[in-house]
Amino acid sequence: MKKLVYLLVALLVFNSCSEYQKALKSEDIKTKFELGTKMYEDGKWSKAYKLLGQILPKYVGKPQAEKLTFMHAKSLYEMRSYLEAGYHFTRFENSYPNSQKVEEAAFLAAKSYYEVSPVYSKEQQETIEALEKLQLFVNKYPNSDFLPQANKLIKELDYKLERKAFEIAKQYNRVAYFESSDYEAAIKAFDNFLADFPGTTFKEEAMFYRLDSAYKLGINSIQSKKQARLNTAISYYDSFKKFFPNSELMKDADKMNEEMTTAVQQYNTKS
Repeated sequence: MKKLVYLLVALLVFNSCSEYQKALKSEDIKTKFELGTKMYEDGKWSKAYKLLGQILPKYVGKPQAEKLTFMHAKSLYEMRSYLEAGYHFTRFENSYPNSQKVEEAAFLAAKSYYEVSPVYSKEQQETIEALEKLQLFVNKYPNSDFLPQANKLIKELDYKLERKAFEIAKQYNRVAYFESSDYEAAIKAFDNFLADFPGTTFKEEAMFYRLDSAYKLGINSIQSKKQARLNTAISYYDSFKKFFPNSELMKDADKMNEEMTTAVQQYNTKS
């Protein structure tokens, strides 16, 4: 019984492959369209893409072109050829602005760029492009059913840029080694980060590491610059304590402040 089942399955697969190969070589565009549509509906994206791609130019200006163009682009998307899919979805949106599929095409065009966005530690040009595309979609289709998904993707991409900026600023703090320019660069990086991402989830750490950089800059400064730099660092301590009085980092911050306050008092005594 099992052998019979296996034989029937093998015959079905063979016939399917044979039918596909015949259609691929055929000059009959109707056959290609019908089988290409069947392959698309069955989720056989690569085969659908090849068949539909062969006849796409021949349906330009015909009623079937709208359906054919969308299926062709969607097949590319499902094959993970995201940039090419995004290009074809955009063409669909521009060519068929009144189509029932236009919002889906516009969303998938934007999402295609999201799919190629790299991890936060790499260059983020694709992430920036994806954000621009998704924001354009949100602005153009504010009542779309795809809006919740689009906003979710935007939030993910925003976080990726936020994490990237935070890690860069943090790296400045890590590599600084008693060089005023290094600590100044770290402070500036954290200032910029806090200004660019006011609602960041990394605010506590960013404010602490900014304080840490300013503390190290002040403590290790030459006498002529020491007081001013320590006063700036103390102001960062006050800000950190105001926003995060119960922080686990508060103990370290208090130690820095105590040392800085003592150093300022000694400076004033000498003066």
